[in-house]
Order: sequence, then structure tokens, then C-alpha cells
Amino acid sequence: MLEILRNVTERLHGEVSEASFEGANIVLYTKNEKFFKDDEGRIREIVNDIKKRIELRADTKILKDKDEVEKKIREIVPAEAEITDILFDLHRSIVIVEAKRPGMVIGKGGSILEDIRKETLWTPQVQRSPAIKSKITENIREVLFAKTTERRKFLHEVGEKVYAGWSQDKRDEWVRITFLGGARQVGRSSMLLQTQQSKILLDCGVDVAAGDKDKFPIFNIPEFKIEDLDAVVLSHAHLDHVGLLPYLFKMGYRGPVYMTHPTRDIAALLSLDFIGVSYKQASVPLFSSTDIKEMVKRSICLNFNEVTDITPDVRITFYNSGHCLGSALVHINVGNGLHNLLYTGDYKYGKSRLLDPAVATFPRVESVITESTYGSKNDVLPPRQQSEQQLIDAVNDTITKGGKVLIPELGLGRAQETMLVLEDAMRNKKIPEIPIYIDGMIWDINAIHTAYPDFLSSQVRSKVFQDDNPFTSPIFKRVGSPHERKEVIEGGPCVVLATSGMLVGGASVEYFKEFASYDTNAIIFVCYQGVGSLGREVQEGAKETRMMIDGKEETIPINIKVTTVEGFTAHAGRNEIMSFFNNMKPKPKRIIINHGEVSKSLDLASSLYKSNRVETVVPRGLETLRLR
Repeated sequence: MLEILRNVTERLHGEVSEASFEGANIVLYTKNEKFFKDDEGRIREIVNDIKKRIELRADTKILKDKDEVEKKIREIVPAEAEITDILFDLHRSIVIVEAKRPGMVIGKGGSILEDIRKETLWTPQVQRSPAIKSKITENIREVLFAKTTERRKFLHEVGEKVYAGWSQDKRDEWVRITFLGGARQVGRSSMLLQTQQSKILLDCGVDVAAGDKDKFPIFNIPEFKIEDLDAVVLSHAHLDHVGLLPYLFKMGYRGPVYMTHPTRDIAALLSLDFIGVSYKQASVPLFSSTDIKEMVKRSICLNFNEVTDITPDVRITFYNSGHCLGSALVHINVGNGLHNLLYTGDYKYGKSRLLDPAVATFPRVESVITESTYGSKNDVLPPRQQSEQQLIDAVNDTITKGGKVLIPELGLGRAQETMLVLEDAMRNKKIPEIPIYIDGMIWDINAIHTAYPDFLSSQVRSKVFQDDNPFTSPIFKRVGSPHERKEVIEGGPCVVLATSGMLVGGASVEYFKEFASYDTNAIIFVCYQGVGSLGREVQEGAKETRMMIDGKEETIPINIKVTTVEGFTAHAGRNEIMSFFNNMKPKPKRIIINHGEVSKSLDLASSLYKSNRVETVVPRGLETLRLR
């Protein structure tokens, strides 16, 4: 037993039958029912001393029978909560109550949860029933609950590694970071953070629009060995940040991956879709569904503002980044205050319908790694109201002509934002009542949004809680088969939201083939179009393109009306980035710019230096920076 566990159990004088880790958390099991119900503040006292999270659970030997527990829970919880499922994790003494109104399961100040705990001896957890059924969320739950002994063993091993060199006063001598992808480009984001004790990978993406040479992070360097990797940390679930993660598991990685709950679910969904797109393009997928399952099994999910140790000398905290559901700014504390690094991932420091803006206040920060997707002086975004009106006008113009509107979407984030704008516009009679078709994985991602409303903006969250869920509005029609897609193509005026957002595969490409030749139709770009993508070609005025039709490559004339609505981007525009750093507390001593085309990154670096008078760096691929 590690020293920290020994210290804790000895202080509780024989009350603990077993002590183990769940990641960085300490879990104690007791056979003493009286002690379980009331430890008289002894555990809180230890927590205050060692500054680590400790949870007390009942030993499996004293747990009440599952049928009896389920009956008791339904008695305790008000019927208005609408319980949809009760699940048991026997090996961890946990019961999960899924309900449409989880607040009514929790009770005022957690009173109902405490009643369940004392009456049944099981430790209750609550989750919301999604308003839209999510197959991927159900599959993830099956994977996590299929072998709970295996999961518990994994979490304990993670904790053992975290605490193997644990010391409250530990200070290391150096910190450095190597850019494996995403430096001076948008796509394949991945960085290796190294200290004397730790090797941590920050994101693991692919560039879906690039050729094979620049598609993936560069792992074939001496510093990177999968067997030496202690942890992976994900900022969010877009493919340019997560697309290659299952491949790490294919190559033998078996360590933890830290992310938020929505990021886990969406990363699994996008990874499965990535496999499907590979097959459609007649190429061999990089990884299999088995590798995705391994990724899920080894995920450790954190809430915003939850601090956790991930190695003996590194702890992280996630903060809302405002970019997409579950996206996080990653605050990294190395060596108990030796160095504090903020990795922004992608962020939005401005108003949107879907999410609250990124957080800009932190405990301590010396270095920041910021994105620069819209970092140049020319990337000033129009006012939000103006962008929404531009979208509405473009839709009305096309519908009036009897045409169809295609909006290629990133399934995560932008699609939901567009849906909220269109739903509001139709509700307020700003656009005519026409069908709005949803194709690709957008519907499944909508379902995940309804399962995690606490991550949404206060306005949308309030609508979901009041059963006025905009994602379940009858104006949206799901397209679920090639036959239904054909009906849309042959039907009357409509709006189609389809993935992928850059026209590099998926349903949006199928619609584009059919819509592109007609000048009565319109394509509206609301998200970033990567260099080398078909979307970028069309956006920049291409008059024709070569596409596969019925197994043959043909030339498609591009007569469709092209509109770009800049203000819908989920990235911070130039002014938002400058405001973020102007408002950031505390002020960093160094700003590192990545995730942007070269000119934009350099332009932003120059402006941030002039306005903040701090060191700014624009690293190249494979460049290593010493942070401390």
C-alpha cells in the first residue's frame, strides 16, 4: 500500500476494510454501517490536511439487495423526477439514477441523495435522461459497465502512478513543450509536455483537409515513446484535436485520457464516423471500433473547475472555453506552483446562443498557448446580430427563388448554433415555414447536447429544463437513409444542414453534387474552411470541380450561389482574442501562438507583444520550447 493510503487508513483506526484510488481520488470502503452513515467529521479533517479528495463507500458485503434498493429509491424520489433507469456498479458500490429531472433526485442541498445513501448504503450518482435517445451514450455506458472490475483496477493503477512520487512540497527543475502538430497550421493539434517526472500529450488530432504528409502529428521522434506516455489530455472533441487518439490505443497506449463527459461521448461518435468515412472513400481505416472502446475504457472525465492530479508533479483544471459542448481551457499546474501553463485549445470569447463565453480568470498563469485561427488584423468578426440577419437574408433569397440551401456543418457546435438561429427565426416568422433537414451525425450530437444541458448557455439550459427544448422542435426533420436523402434532393425548397463542414466527405458532399449546378440553389459557409478542402475551393470562387458520381469521376460545374457568414465561427475573432488577453487575470509572462495559418499567427504575435509587452512566440512544427 502506498504511503498516502497507509496514512489515511491508520488515522481511521480500523474503520476501513479497503482503500484504493480512482484516478487521483482516494476511495475508502467500510463494513461499519454506523461509521458509513456518520464519520463524525473525521474524513473531512484528513481531507483538510492532505488536500486530496476522499470518498467513503460501503463495503460490498453490507450493501442492500439491488431489487430492494431500486424499490426504496423509487419510494424516496418524487414521481415528478421521472426516473428512466437505475444502474448498479457493484464493484464500486455505486448506484446511478437516470431521470428527466435530476434536480428532484438530488433534493435541496443534496437531501434526497443523502436519504438514498443512508437507506440503501449504496453511493448514489445522478444523470439526466437525454431528450433525444443517444445510441452512442448508451454504448459508452455499456462499455464502462461491462467489466467494472477491470475499470476499477485501471483507475487504481492510475492513482498508484500519480502518488508514487507524491509530495506536498515537490518542485521540479524544468518544463518543456514540443509541438508535434498544429504549429503554424490549423489541424492535427498535438503537443508533448515534459517535466522531469512526466510526459503528457495535449490533444491528438488529424488534418482532414491535408495530404498524407501533413495529415497526422509527427510521433516518430526520439522524445515520443508511447510506453513512456503518462497521460493524454483532450481540450475538445473536434477531429483536428482528437481524430488520431484511437490510433494511440491501437499502437499500445493503455494510460488515462482526461476530458469532460460530453467530449468523451462526442469523441467516440466522431471516431466511429471517421471509420465510416474511410470505408466510403475506399481506404483502410487507421483504427477499429475496438480501439475506440479502449479509449472509452481509459477515459477519466472531469467537470469544469475540478482540480485533479494526473501525474506526481502535474495537476490540471478544466474551464469553459465557449467553443463547443464540453470544450475546455486546460490549466496545467506543474510541480506545486513551479510553472502554470494555460492551453486554450479552441475558444470563443464572445456571445453565442449555444454556450457561455470562455473563462478569463485563473489562479495563476505564467505561460499561455493560444489558438490564432482568426488572428490577423483582417479577422474582425461582424456583430452577431448582423451575422444572423445575413444568414436569414440568404435563406429567404434562395427560398423565394424556389431553390435549396445547403449549409455544410461541423457536427459539433456550429450545427447546433445554426439550428438555434433558424429555430428562433422561424418561430418569429423571419423565415417561411419550410422543412429544415438534418443529415449526417448532427442528430446524434444533438442527442448528446440534450444529455448535458449543464454545459450549455444559461438561456438554452433554461429552455431544456422547461421542456421547451429547441433541438426537439418539429421544424427539424432527420434524414436517416439514402432513400430519404433522395426525397430531399428531389423535393421542394428547403434548408439542409449536413456534415462535413469543409465538404471533405459525408452527407454534405452528396448534397453538393446535386445542388452545385443550379444557380437557384445556395451554399452558406458558417465555419472555417481548411486549406486544401473542397469547401475552401468553392469559397474562393472555383467554377468547377472533379467528383466521383456512380463510381466515375466527373466534372461538376459550380453555379450555386456562395455565401460566407463569418460571424458564426466558434473561434475567437481577432478582437475577441485581444480582449481575452486584455481581460485575463493574472497576466501571463509568455504567450505562445499556434493553431493558425502562418500569416495570422505572426500577425497576432506582433499585436499581442505590442499591447501586452510580454514575450510572444510562434513555434514551428517539432520545435521545443523550455517553459521553465
